[in-house]
Amino acid sequence: MMRGALLLALVSSMAALAQGDVATPATQTTAVSTDATLARLLTEALEARPELRQVEAQAQAAHERIPQAGALPDPVLQLGIQNDGFGALMIGKMEGSYYSIMASQGVPFPGKRALRTEVARLGAEVASAQIARARLTIEAEVRRTYLDLLLTRERLGLLNRLDALWRQSADLARIRYETGDGAQSDLLRAQLELNRIRQRRVALTAEERTRVETLNRLSGRPLDDALPTTTRVRDLGVPEPGDVASAEADALARSPELAGGRTSMAQANKQVALARRERLPDFTVSAGVMPRGGDFPPMWQANVGITLPVFSGSKQNRAVAESQAQAEATARATETVEQVLRLRVRERLTALTALRETVTLYRNGLLMQSAATAESTLTQYRVGRASFASVLEANGGILRDEEDFLRTLVEAQRIAIALAEVSLEPVPSIAGGAVGSVGVPGAGSAPSSAAGGTVSSSSAPGAAPPSSSSMSGM
Repeated sequence: MMRGALLLALVSSMAALAQGDVATPATQTTAVSTDATLARLLTEALEARPELRQVEAQAQAAHERIPQAGALPDPVLQLGIQNDGFGALMIGKMEGSYYSIMASQGVPFPGKRALRTEVARLGAEVASAQIARARLTIEAEVRRTYLDLLLTRERLGLLNRLDALWRQSADLARIRYETGDGAQSDLLRAQLELNRIRQRRVALTAEERTRVETLNRLSGRPLDDALPTTTRVRDLGVPEPGDVASAEADALARSPELAGGRTSMAQANKQVALARRERLPDFTVSAGVMPRGGDFPPMWQANVGITLPVFSGSKQNRAVAESQAQAEATARATETVEQVLRLRVRERLTALTALRETVTLYRNGLLMQSAATAESTLTQYRVGRASFASVLEANGGILRDEEDFLRTLVEAQRIAIALAEVSLEPVPSIAGGAVGSVGVPGAGSAPSSAAGGTVSSSSAPGAAPPSSSSMSGM
């Protein structure tokens, strides 16, 4: 009777583990967009991140160069004296002796100052595009790290439920051993798995703490601040991919790299026009007075100078050729950015479509089949028709499928984040229905080699999920 009660409790735990918390399609619409914790973190990050302030200061510096580029050269003031002989100061005594006060001003050829100003203005626009990129990157970093935290906490929940599952399995193995129906090795293996779960809980708890500290750093909060969450990964669902044309148009319109590239093309063309105009001569205007003292009337002079571009073959003409080559390189780089953007959009829409189908398979088949398999295996083990190794595999199968299901949801959200970020990073592989899935205790995997695995920082914008989301055996 007691054995039957244990079996019923164990089967119920497995069914709840596989199906009880799976979100239905109706609950997967706006879980992230309505998350108050995430909204607060995003606001604080945009206000506090020094990286954004740095880019804004660099853009301000670029704007300050605009009036400098179009300014006239500084005038030159010359003070002098001319004297007849070395014996005495002859000013006022000799006609050819005098003081001199002269001023000169350089004047660029008409049109040069306007072109220089335009080149500097376009350069400031390129710098301003980096502000948009910084804001998109900061928001994406916060969203990705928040996803990592949600996944880690949900994996801790899975681990707690797995612990309860194994405790019940250990009780059943103990009862079978005490009544002579089972082997002592079954009980020992169940106890071994319970110790491995404790080991992995330590590692996951450390990972959770690291995620919280990272989010606090990203949002400018004290690292030790607590960060409660209410959203679950299974509540997120898979975003709707949408049509290719609209997604491409949105990416091309919002990409800071493409906007900066197009502005750089305009700047390069202005630079070519400026280089051509630099072959024209500049002027120097100067004027001065020479007081001679005594009864001598003062003298004055006025001059106009002109530069002679006699070395244009090795200077100005080469500058034109250099500017043309730079303009060509900028045009090709901008074309490359546009091509990559279109490719990334299509890759992500294809991946989202595949992930939606994968999530449907999990909800409509895999998770329920995994629970049914575990239930059947336990029933056969109770009557002696299945080995405890089959129970190990069944327990691990439920957790492996559940975790892969969560990873599929997380990867779908990561792709949506990369679309919003207009990232140029490649899309990670989604082969097998989950990214970076790992072995689960009892599924025939080898014991973990380290003390619970390692923890690493968040991945780069648009990149694959970090290896830290996969600890040894969980």
